[in-house]
Amino acid sequence: MALRLIFMGTSDFAVPTLVDIVGRGHEVVAVYTRAPQPAGRGMDLKPSPVEQAARGFGLNVLTPTSLRTTEAQEIFRGHDADAAVVVAYGLILPKPILEGVPLGCFNLHASLLPRWRGAAPINRAVMAGDTESGVMVMRMDEGLDTGAVTISAHIAIGPDMTAGELHDALAPIGAGVIHTDFVKKFVRAEVYRYDDLLQWKSEKALKDKGLLRLEGKEYVLQDGDVCHFLIAN
Repeated sequence: MALRLIFMGTSDFAVPTLVDIVGRGHEVVAVYTRAPQPAGRGMDLKPSPVEQAARGFGLNVLTPTSLRTTEAQEIFRGHDADAAVVVAYGLILPKPILEGVPLGCFNLHASLLPRWRGAAPINRAVMAGDTESGVMVMRMDEGLDTGAVTISAHIAIGPDMTAGELHDALAPIGAGVIHTDFVKKFVRAEVYRYDDLLQWKSEKALKDKGLLRLEGKEYVLQDGDVCHFLIAN
């Protein structure tokens, strides 16, 4: 099932996800990215990596400086999209934007939340000596990376791995988890807030309590009559 999607991203980390979405046959009705910035010795305006990729596909590109104005919000709703996919965009999405598409806005974040919320999660993970990182997709709310997690993927950080190498490893993994039916699948499912999961201390504790089981490639948390999808590899 192809969806009408708005893509919102700026850095080169976001490009593989945009390419993957287009390749899977979704209709990308608009691409939001940061405006071109001065670069190089001549300080000429240079479009973002996402803008360059989007124009290569002939997609509609918008570069608003803010999404807080009534005009920007009306334009966003006017795309008549099903959902928005957000990857390393750089602008805050106010509530009218988050509610401007019926299925919601889904953010791909380059860390295993809640470890590194906010900016530069890849660099912070390497600097802290973390041994594991990953990507998580969350249905966005008004908090800073506090939305309900719908899907995640994990990767080991080698002892000599640089931030650049981790970035390059995570970008295609992130593209992979934004697959053709994730919106259709997880919008229908109940999702479990990752912070709430921490009260159980660990994945092993959940399994020991009989609350977590593996079904195919998905971990499912059984809570009464409600199944919360947590992880898909």
